[in-house]
Amino acid sequence: MTTTVTLTGTGVPFPSAERAGPGVLVSHEEVHLQFDAGRSTLMRLTQAGIGAHQLAALFLTHLHSDHVSDVVDLAHTRWVQNHLHGTGPLPVVAADGHAPGFVERALTANAYDVEVRMRHVQEHPPEVAGNWFALPARATEVWRSPCGRVGVEAVRVRHEPVEQAVGYRITTPDGVVVVSGDTRVCEEVAALSEGADVVVHEACRSTALAEFVRDTPFETIFSYHADTVALGAMAQRVGVSHLVLTHLIPEPTSPEQEAEYEAEVRRGGFTGRVSVGRDLLTVTLPRDTATDDAQTGVDR
Repeated sequence: MTTTVTLTGTGVPFPSAERAGPGVLVSHEEVHLQFDAGRSTLMRLTQAGIGAHQLAALFLTHLHSDHVSDVVDLAHTRWVQNHLHGTGPLPVVAADGHAPGFVERALTANAYDVEVRMRHVQEHPPEVAGNWFALPARATEVWRSPCGRVGVEAVRVRHEPVEQAVGYRITTPDGVVVVSGDTRVCEEVAALSEGADVVVHEACRSTALAEFVRDTPFETIFSYHADTVALGAMAQRVGVSHLVLTHLIPEPTSPEQEAEYEAEVRRGGFTGRVSVGRDLLTVTLPRDTATDDAQTGVDR
């Protein structure tokens, strides 16, 4: 048995030809879990060999548009293909509050298409199977696979002014994976990440670029993202084995710029394994050095 962690998108709100919107696919055998659905998530999943009909659930960390712009594409494509695969509505797991209304409104985006298709092929309009949970102050299980082998916990993270932002801890027979979502470095994520095999965490070069962004809107933006130096210190303190950086702010456009991310994490004291994420980078648990990091990315 193995568990794989694939970055379906490592980008930010500014579009990039190289980086899709934020997303992480965690797979254990036939259980495929997608965390967030930024732009082009469906295409990256297809490149990874996974169709919308194969997803056991879509988990949302929060509702910033760059993390959810492909939700409607996933749900609608699954609906269009349902007569082929018969997998039913897309299960969506998220903190209660704004998420149910967002998903309901998103499904109306293609109202005319739905009307036309229902005249010919589809018997019912598209829908999702919502699993909404109360915002947890401590790690709380919010989902478990029917086979019982894969469990997902959630905890509130610190991405204020976003009120309902969470990170997830996924436990499989092969190990523990944490997906931070968007957050500052905080004790909630530290507790969630304690002893994890792989932590996929957003990364922002706040310390290095502090003088460049002072008194600009980016100073505010950087304040609610995870500084690379502080992230390295946190990961070392809680015993993270492998830190995978994603949602890279600013986007690195050369190997030298990617290496700067790792250097700053090391400056924070982290001595474990570091991967600076690129789209479709894949990590395998238990670690297999022959196949791990199937796609390119800075890895030490």
